[in-house]
Amino acid sequence: MRMRSNRTLLAFVLAFSTFLAQASDWPTWRGPGQNGVSSETGLISSWSLEGENLLWKSDFIGRSTPVILNGRVYVIGRAGEGINKQERVACFDAESGKLLWEHRLNVFLTTVPFPRVGWANLTGDPETGNIYAHGVAGLFVCFDGDGKVIWQHSLTEEFGRMAGYGGRTHTPAVDGDLVILSLINSNWGDQAAPRHRYFAFDKHSGEVIWVSTPGGRPYDLNTYSTPVIAAINGQRLLIGGNADGAIYALKVQTGEKVWGFKLSKRGINSSVVVDGTRVYASHSEENLDEANMGRLVCIDGTGSGDVTRTHELWRYNQLKAGFASPTVHQGRVYVIDNSANLHCLDATNGKVYWKYNLGTVGKGSPVWADGKLYTTELNGAFNILRPGAAECESLDEVIIPLGNRTAEIYSSPAIAYRRVFFATEDGLYCLGKKDSPFSLSASSLPSSSDSKPGPQQSSPAHLQIVPAEVITGPGETVQFRVRAYDTQARFLGEVDAKWSQSGLSGQLDQAGRFRPEPSAQHQAGKVLAKVGGLEASARLRVMPDLPWQEDFEIMEVGKIPTHWIGAAGRFSVQLKDGNRVLSKPFVRRGIQRSYVYIGPSDLKNYTMQADLMGTKDGRRIPDMGLIANRYVLALMGARQQLHVHSWASELRMARSADFPWQPNIWYTMKMRVDVEGNKAVVRGKVWPKTETEPEAWSIVVEDPLPNREGTPGLFGQSYAEIFYDNIKVSKSEP
Repeated sequence: MRMRSNRTLLAFVLAFSTFLAQASDWPTWRGPGQNGVSSETGLISSWSLEGENLLWKSDFIGRSTPVILNGRVYVIGRAGEGINKQERVACFDAESGKLLWEHRLNVFLTTVPFPRVGWANLTGDPETGNIYAHGVAGLFVCFDGDGKVIWQHSLTEEFGRMAGYGGRTHTPAVDGDLVILSLINSNWGDQAAPRHRYFAFDKHSGEVIWVSTPGGRPYDLNTYSTPVIAAINGQRLLIGGNADGAIYALKVQTGEKVWGFKLSKRGINSSVVVDGTRVYASHSEENLDEANMGRLVCIDGTGSGDVTRTHELWRYNQLKAGFASPTVHQGRVYVIDNSANLHCLDATNGKVYWKYNLGTVGKGSPVWADGKLYTTELNGAFNILRPGAAECESLDEVIIPLGNRTAEIYSSPAIAYRRVFFATEDGLYCLGKKDSPFSLSASSLPSSSDSKPGPQQSSPAHLQIVPAEVITGPGETVQFRVRAYDTQARFLGEVDAKWSQSGLSGQLDQAGRFRPEPSAQHQAGKVLAKVGGLEASARLRVMPDLPWQEDFEIMEVGKIPTHWIGAAGRFSVQLKDGNRVLSKPFVRRGIQRSYVYIGPSDLKNYTMQADLMGTKDGRRIPDMGLIANRYVLALMGARQQLHVHSWASELRMARSADFPWQPNIWYTMKMRVDVEGNKAVVRGKVWPKTETEPEAWSIVVEDPLPNREGTPGLFGQSYAEIFYDNIKVSKSEP
């Protein structure tokens, strides 16, 4: 076995190596230590809406925590009214509050309501100055500091990201050359079962590095625990709450599970805090081992495997802290419960020192700085407190109004440059002493010894194929590489491997280059690498050039096309009147609404057509249709309409036309989207399959915020069984 390296790999190895960064930046929602603690001094103890210590307020509507990097404040929220509603990423000057740039994201193929847009916190990378945003529609975007898009993924269309009505969206974490994001998804192949998975991307290019599935069946689609990175037992760990109710620790560089701690009967929303080798985690749902709700636990983070109560150092029962995350400082744990009570406990043994009420609803997490605690409460309250040994003193409370009510505050404070920043429904606020000079002082961050190359005598214990997941087409070549890691997940170098493939037809040489056959059709499979007794695999889908056609006649009953995303467990090929067709049945438990994605997310200028038939179950009639360019064209059963929308819950550009249709009759549906200048024109038509296609379109809708690309797909809300057949995707004719 021969190892090789180059400059790129050296950079990969030296994750968290020395680089210059602003000493007082706040690059993640919980601060530079990921624990809600700031080393800033000279901070305010009071302020007022009339101007005392209010340095500036900028026009912005947000619910997540700002990040501050290189003298700038980055936020994500919502903007627009009516047909112009969008998600908004914005950058403000930290000194003056001046808007420097903004980028609007369309919201599509989701049921998340407008007030919950901008849920996930942004994350900044001190090394590059890049900003990472995860939108409610599943767009994962890397911006440079000036707002230029470096790369992006459509997580829903590419990986089957799932999100419920609640809109709880996960915040990314940056470590070394990786940006890691967790999500619940239903992909293809061995990722078809819905699970809470962790995706690691190259932070520079967006290339998928690894995917990890540490847990079991998720209890909730709406969870948003943000993982933190910590060095324990000589290795870097990613530690976070999972939708299956457990806390998991993964090796950052490889995604291998180190340990898991089962905590709740529902998914975990709050983020953990790590202090040394101790992991603090809370929730507000039913406990596994006792008939009570909520708990704060202290876990020994040095364990391995599926740890049990033997690794639980202490617990604080009946603490319903399911949203705000704990803060740990100087041997004390501060946590806000769902009813906005702030609890102070001994970090060593869980002894309760005091409790202080902040209001009625606790969402934001507390921040410790300059001997004070800065907290928010949902109903417009911003509190500054002085935590004592046996009690808590209120220094200041300001209630922020909005019209005839209070402004909602979901965010936590962010502290940088002797200033306190927070986002509300009423604006972005910056608090500080007006006579305190604004300055940025740079310092060198220390190197992380845990991410340096392992000893020369270390032997490979884990292989990783990069990219871990990719789409290609005829005439394209994908270059795979194999990386070796030791038992501590320290990178050893690239290695030569013996290559093979499974489920794919194409040429794979022993240098790791895969090239599909020129006439390759849709396929999905794996590329495999073996080095000694170690093996690794990468997932690959081949997408031929248009046109595509699928009539299911050569498919096995009970199966689905292997390359489709989101179909497993919801759709299957069945026999109907002597033909093989695709069925989406009514499900007794779970959500009836489903989206299936059958191509790359950057496809454009195409027309989609399919035959559809809805049945009737008592009085229930389904909704069924097609997806193109992130728009849905659907026959609505109960309403007897032909309907176009992009954002299901807001219907910002939706239009309907009366269209009486009958169950148990096959209809042909045709859809195309043309982007004409600064608008999209969505056209659809439907006719009985036995009749000639009409010349006129049944419905035409214009959108001034065009979706310029998107995968073709199927839509179904199966209040009764739906059948699909003869699916065609072709280039749109001029």
